[in-house]
Amino acid sequence: MTDKIIHTSKIMATNTFDFVGGDRGVWKVIRMDSVCGESLELVPCLDILPNSTANLNKGLWTLTGFTSNVRYAEKAEREKLVAVQSDLGRPLATCAALIPIRKSEKWWALAQDERRKIFETKSHHTETGLNYLPAIARRLYHCRDIGQPFDFLTWFEYAPEDAEKFEVLVKSLRETEEWNYVEREIDIRLIKS
Repeated sequence: MTDKIIHTSKIMATNTFDFVGGDRGVWKVIRMDSVCGESLELVPCLDILPNSTANLNKGLWTLTGFTSNVRYAEKAEREKLVAVQSDLGRPLATCAALIPIRKSEKWWALAQDERRKIFETKSHHTETGLNYLPAIARRLYHCRDIGQPFDFLTWFEYAPEDAEKFEVLVKSLRETEEWNYVEREIDIRLIKS
């Protein structure tokens, strides 16, 4: 039993990350907007670090999230995404956005198939995102299940010449039925320092 516990904690350590807003970090914050709900304290920098109790850069705030399996995409959609999406950390991708989102209890009260219908059939979330790949790289971090103030932390990276594409992507998603269920959203724009 002990071996399983140690193994599980090693797995969690490799896919759980802290987004630390403070006075230092790899990313310089150029803008922080509360789209809806309460904002976070304005910070000059952001760092993304593996989650660890030994983390020395605690900053003014820390948001923790973990990577997981793709939850709403069907097999064909997932294969399309994997075939065209870029990895994070590309040298030319010096612009980024962290968009923490919390959805309403009404959203979470829906059954999985009802959420899928809104997410994809009505809002075309995956299809919309595919239109902006590979220019915009994305990773979703889950945090609802670990007691964080948001359900998801969405992280995007892109080159400066793709900034307008990113604006169009975000605007398109915010106009969907899915976004009627968002009760807190903060849009944090960054550049690599």
